[in-house]
Amino acid sequence: MSTREESTVCAYWDPSACEGTVGCPPRCPRAIDERGVPFLVRPYRSADFEPLVEMYEGLDESAATMGLPPFTRPRIEAWLTELTSNGWNLVALLDDRIVGHVAVTPADDPDPEFVVFVDSDVQDRGIGSELLKQLIAYADDRDHEALCLDVSTDNQRAVTVYENVGFETIGQSDLNRTMQLPLDGPIADRVQRPPAERLE
Repeated sequence: MSTREESTVCAYWDPSACEGTVGCPPRCPRAIDERGVPFLVRPYRSADFEPLVEMYEGLDESAATMGLPPFTRPRIEAWLTELTSNGWNLVALLDDRIVGHVAVTPADDPDPEFVVFVDSDVQDRGIGSELLKQLIAYADDRDHEALCLDVSTDNQRAVTVYENVGFETIGQSDLNRTMQLPLDGPIADRVQRPPAERLE
């Protein structure tokens, strides 16, 4: 099914009745943002490279944290090539446009690190939170033991989002804190429930 077809289907999706199917990924790819607009989260495909570069080119510089993402096209391309070659990636699509990205690297590490970014135009709509839930579901499905990230100490907004999902601070300096989410807890099971069964 094409992305356009998936988006059309999503416009008519009622999550309150969805019990999932055996063909569903670790978490249902369909979601609805805080404005009631449907969007999809799915694994990255090679055809997503150019649209993803364009998303990063359009990011407001205030979205940068700890030097990421890079802000020139050649550096964005090199960075994304590294992420897509050595890790696994998910993208969020709204109206057939990539508006979010999560990258996990290295792919074979039991406790990989990740980055997540959302297009400046659609922030504060729950897309980043859904990307985190998808990340957890896919990481658990891939048998990772935990997820780790470094976040700027002064980025309290991001810290709060991660804490709300269940990440805990395991190290801190003046400039950044290291956070970790073990995947043996209830969060991994909770995010993989069919939409009708979720309590979130």
